[in-house]
Amino acid sequence: MIGDSIRRVGLEEARALPFLKQPVFLLFLMAFAMPMTFATWSALLNNFVIEVADFTGVEIGWLHTVREIPGFLAVGVIFLIIYVREQVLGLASLVLLGAASAVTAYFPSFGGLLLLTLLSSIGFHYYETVNQSLQLQWIEKERAPKVLGWLTAAGSLASLLSYGALVLTWKTFDLSYEFVYMASGGITVAIAVFAFFYFPQFEAPNPQVKKMILRRRYWLYYALQFVSGARRQIFIVFAAFMMVEHFGFEVHEVTALFLINYVANMIIAPLVGNAIHKYGERNMLIVEYTGLSLVFLAYGGIYYFGWGLMVGAALYVMNHLFFSMAFAIKTYFQKIAAPEDIAPTAAVAFTINHIAAVFLPAGLGYLWVVSQVSVFVLAAGMAITSLVLSALIPRHPMPGHETIFASARTRAQIGAAE
Repeated sequence: MIGDSIRRVGLEEARALPFLKQPVFLLFLMAFAMPMTFATWSALLNNFVIEVADFTGVEIGWLHTVREIPGFLAVGVIFLIIYVREQVLGLASLVLLGAASAVTAYFPSFGGLLLLTLLSSIGFHYYETVNQSLQLQWIEKERAPKVLGWLTAAGSLASLLSYGALVLTWKTFDLSYEFVYMASGGITVAIAVFAFFYFPQFEAPNPQVKKMILRRRYWLYYALQFVSGARRQIFIVFAAFMMVEHFGFEVHEVTALFLINYVANMIIAPLVGNAIHKYGERNMLIVEYTGLSLVFLAYGGIYYFGWGLMVGAALYVMNHLFFSMAFAIKTYFQKIAAPEDIAPTAAVAFTINHIAAVFLPAGLGYLWVVSQVSVFVLAAGMAITSLVLSALIPRHPMPGHETIFASARTRAQIGAAE
């Protein structure tokens, strides 16, 4: 197995290492490295494809459909970890993400952007799948909400630095798309290569099942992932595109908006982690989905009622803040999962999360040019569906008590059933 030549350290032994050598620090380093590329790619994308590649809603829809294909195929991680350690696969995926993003601006054609988007997306989605698995394996259940909150804040810090640099230097130094893409991608590659050689291979106490599994008792987790993926795609594809197409935002203005988002996330994410720990996943997800339903309806109001730029910018920030609560789905799964199921279920869930993402962006791209309001009303309907599903989570989820319908008898039978 690739990675066996590097020293292996069990999680118990790792706790005695200096903090800068511990698994949680590696998670923080990876959480910082990924947004350095992805945040820059996101900030530049809409301006780049409109100004350089002459995209419309149709082309941007197809690009995001291609971007989500690797997410749909994330189940392939299960077969890769037979031969490659999860830790190594996660770092290799970061290298692919950074390298493909670095050369994006050198291929400004429709075909070139589709190819590089596909490659960078393979890196992004395989990294995200493995990263979620490692987080849930390496972090104790009682600490998970708080630590995941801080990991989210670390990612927001990386995005903040990326966006801040763009805001301060894009106009001042007349930067090119080529330079910025190359610099951000190079930083991610450098961090991933450093982490590969600096850290030992960490061994979780529970060997992971290395085959695809679908368990009936995880059905609510699968459903939450499916609807969440569909709803998030509408936001990712069309919310920022609206700011450029409808309000005429330039690169530094879009980046400034992203900057506000991540300053807010740095502050809010740790608080959300504490709130999940105190009030439970169900209550926090209900707050998230109620807020998102109202925000998406208000997006439609921008077109229907002619609301102005400040309303659009405020809604964009609010949308990000509600999304910061989404890691409650992760901690819900951690509480109900068998320890050996974490890696294969993370891969299956990531695929489920991206089922709608493969066809929604392209299909809604055509709807967008006819009725922007309809796109956001559809997103609101998905948020309401998530709200209903989140109400089915019990206050204290555990194996055998995955939904409010599970009985004490089910909990007693869980061992025999699986």
